[in-house]
Amino acid sequence: MRCVFVGDVFITPEMMRSAVEGYGGLVTDASYFFFGRPNRKVMRDTVKTIERGGRDELALPPGLEKAVADAELLMIHLCPVTKALIEKAPKLKYVLCNRGGIENVDMAAAAAAGIKVLNNPAHNANAVAELTIGLIFSEIRNIVRSHVALKNGEWREKYPNSGHIIELKDLTVGIIGFGNVGESVCEKLSPFGCQMLVYSPHAKSKSKDNPKINWSGLRFVSLEELVTKSDIISLHARAPKGQVLLGERAFEMMKPTAYFINTARSYMVDYNALYNALLEEQIAGAAIDVFEMEPLGPSYPFLRLDNVTLTNHRGSDTLNAYSDSPAMMLKALHEWLADGKVPKFLLR
Repeated sequence: MRCVFVGDVFITPEMMRSAVEGYGGLVTDASYFFFGRPNRKVMRDTVKTIERGGRDELALPPGLEKAVADAELLMIHLCPVTKALIEKAPKLKYVLCNRGGIENVDMAAAAAAGIKVLNNPAHNANAVAELTIGLIFSEIRNIVRSHVALKNGEWREKYPNSGHIIELKDLTVGIIGFGNVGESVCEKLSPFGCQMLVYSPHAKSKSKDNPKINWSGLRFVSLEELVTKSDIISLHARAPKGQVLLGERAFEMMKPTAYFINTARSYMVDYNALYNALLEEQIAGAAIDVFEMEPLGPSYPFLRLDNVTLTNHRGSDTLNAYSDSPAMMLKALHEWLADGKVPKFLLR
């Protein structure tokens, strides 16, 4: 199969080339290109341009239009797949997009041309799940607060949750959303022996086929039951932008000893209500990786709170979250073509 690969500073052409080595029977001829600038900070601005609908504003790599003329497969990460590019690729059958969002792909043009599109929202699931577990321990066991105190010459003994620091094995963790990340978090929590409550309107509560999860310690419940009964609440849902899942009422319903963790999206949470809940000690604490506006300014109110752990959007910041993705996508396509196994993330 004639293939064209377009990497960038996050998923490089070299990562794609390495993935191809395991699929020589699938990829018989390959061309590699680099999209954008070799600067992560600049490319994060490119992501914002893509997500606001500006994919057609971005310049494609020189020679890409010529290369796709005979291509059957196009693999990209951030590189736009525009209507104009698709029109220059009459033989194109598959587009493999190494990200969850597909704003950089003109899906209407792909559908009109009969092109199958696969994306990969699972590429960073393990990375985000690992950070979630880290944030849980950081907050409930005061790891960051103790570290900061020692760095400042203080041997600190008293913390906001002093007197009710409970080990994870005796806590109930509520997982909102049972997609790739939520399920991975449940896998990682299972060995700790804690109870897990899961709210996900799209999950099939009887599909308990993941052997890594302790299903005897997990129940699917309503959002209200999860909020009221959980000691730790971790958000991993997907919702339309503007839809608030957790507002003032939800924080009022939580236990006063509960902790809230957010490594998903900020817009699903009323951060003003969360701030007030922390300020008034309606809940014990929170750990947050995502914010309404990034980066944070020096006057951001959460910076003044002692019962919160903050990280600057580190969820996907691992080498694996990027380097593993091309092989994941080629494996899915290979299994589809060779064995008829329809890819989990087939869009068209």
